Amino acid sequence: MDARITNLGRRGVLARAVVLCLSGTWNGWAAAQETIRTELASVRVTPVASGLDIPWSLAFLPDGRMLVSERPGRLRIVAADGALSAPLRDVPPMQAAGQGGLLDVVLSPTFASDRLVYFSFSQPTKRGARTAVARATLDLDGLALRDVRVIFTQNEDPPGQHHWGSRLVFARDGNLFVTLGERFFLRDRAQDLGSHLGKVVRIRPDGSVPTDNPFVKRSGAAPEVWSYGHRNVQGAALHPQTGELWTHEHGPQGGDEVNIDKAGRNYGWPVITYGREYVTGARIGEGTERADVEPPVHYWVPSIAPSGMTFYTGNAFPKWKGNLFVGALKAQTLVRLELEGNRVVHEERLLGELNSRIRDVRQGPDGKLYLLDETHGRILRLDPV
Repeated sequence: MDARITNLGRRGVLARAVVLCLSGTWNGWAAAQETIRTELASVRVTPVASGLDIPWSLAFLPDGRMLVSERPGRLRIVAADGALSAPLRDVPPMQAAGQGGLLDVVLSPTFASDRLVYFSFSQPTKRGARTAVARATLDLDGLALRDVRVIFTQNEDPPGQHHWGSRLVFARDGNLFVTLGERFFLRDRAQDLGSHLGKVVRIRPDGSVPTDNPFVKRSGAAPEVWSYGHRNVQGAALHPQTGELWTHEHGPQGGDEVNIDKAGRNYGWPVITYGREYVTGARIGEGTERADVEPPVHYWVPSIAPSGMTFYTGNAFPKWKGNLFVGALKAQTLVRLELEGNRVVHEERLLGELNSRIRDVRQGPDGKLYLLDETHGRILRLDPV
């Protein structure tokens, strides 16, 4: 089976049994629980919280509460019973328009001692805007961010409201990966090593540049660059065994990709791609393969518009262990990818019944999967039946 031929349809949902349980209410919203039978597990979709405005990212706090970003520019604490806090104070100003606003949020690897959170956002400038990353001390009692400091900004700030990228992942060595879009109209910059557009960058937690970055000694290259030739990376996660960074990115019409993101590698956009132009359907670039371009592990034609990604390592769903889960916006589904080493050998599409744009996918401390439903402003949890 060719793991990259992925127009598989919705074969994964074998049967559906809907159980409407008006058993709980969050902020006046009656929760409907659905039990869905999939290829390897029966799951119940349990609403955890509602009333969010375009939720983008989710991070679990040590005490079981959740930190959630809303794209219009708000951070909230979500209690275990689904109650939403007031927006945290002192979030910096941002361009909350189009696809931009407050985006990813992650905890410091040493959060228990330093209380630091990191977040990405579209930072306005006199000329336009750029993807930026800031860190701050989280004051849970005061519902505020303290000592906010911007540690990274893209070195170009074009006008426009698209393709910010913006996933944040801490590597095992403590350095921070930041994914950066090419801002849509400047796609050729993805091949320019002097530009941050269309790149994955690697920085230290204080924003400085690691001395072993692949282009740190190359004249004319931005020293933060880790990999290049990306379009709009909105999913990133570390492989639980190898520690390698895996990413996925949006193509245009077709050409969404899952990649193993390696130091110094070129991922092709817009020269090598499976995507086509939106209006005309014409081919983009030179083709789908080139010797100096890293091929995708998996791709989708037509596009599913992937967002959010996690490797499942929990015990709640034993048959899903080692699988890669990807949220999808356009396809309104959760995609389960079975792996053999670095190969994708099977794909199943889940939860299409919900008609929800899945923005983020996270594994909780309880070993269950949590989803951000952008369409309905909810946090959903998958429970085993």
